[in-house]
Amino acid sequence: MLHFAAQQQLSDTYRAQLAAGTAPVSEGDFDDVLLADGAPVGIIDIPRLGVHEVIAEGTSSGVLAGGPGHRRDTVLPGQVGVSVVMGRAAAFGGPFGRLQSLQPGERFEVRTGQGLNTFEVLGVRYAGDPTPPAPVRGESRLILLTARGAPYVPTGIAYVDARLVDKGQPAGARQTTPITLPPSNAALATDTTTVWALVFALQFLVAAEIAAVWAFRRVGAQKTWIVFVPILLLASVFVCDQLVRLLPNLL
Repeated sequence: MLHFAAQQQLSDTYRAQLAAGTAPVSEGDFDDVLLADGAPVGIIDIPRLGVHEVIAEGTSSGVLAGGPGHRRDTVLPGQVGVSVVMGRAAAFGGPFGRLQSLQPGERFEVRTGQGLNTFEVLGVRYAGDPTPPAPVRGESRLILLTARGAPYVPTGIAYVDARLVDKGQPAGARQTTPITLPPSNAALATDTTTVWALVFALQFLVAAEIAAVWAFRRVGAQKTWIVFVPILLLASVFVCDQLVRLLPNLL
């Protein structure tokens, strides 16, 4: 549900930006303000896998709950250089769950503010496997990352290497580097920066439960049900949202 709602919102925002010609082509927006985590930066289509997802900026656990994310220290898909896009394998719709079934030579598309880009799969690899030759001057590469192993029990990372079949676009400015990339944006990383929010969410849930018990004794089950069920559901959603951020981002 969270994944679907996030994708719908991202799609509406990004299509409006494409229509207005203001879709970002760098780490900054049209006004050169640094893109916030979760801002839409592209749309990936892999027809054989049924993948049609808006790509958001950032690869933290929270961002990837809404769909695939673009690693901030790499160029955008279709630009000269190497771009990295990560996606979950099972949780929140598991958009990249079948990524490892892609075969060399298969093609897929990524639309960005610079146009439609067609990529050809070079192959799937895992830790320890040989990497493809370095891209030649002016070439654009895209690496798709997801978790490998049984659903919700990742044993490593799967990499899908692809190359742009057309000429690469100029790369936009990047403020984030591999050194300054937040640890929470690494593959299979967790995000502990919002643990404080989890504490408040748990306090809210406990307070709501105590209030529900008090109301049950004072006004009865019917009125308590009507008033507190929505509150308890909301509190549970808050807690689950924060707990998810503590799990590996490619789960």
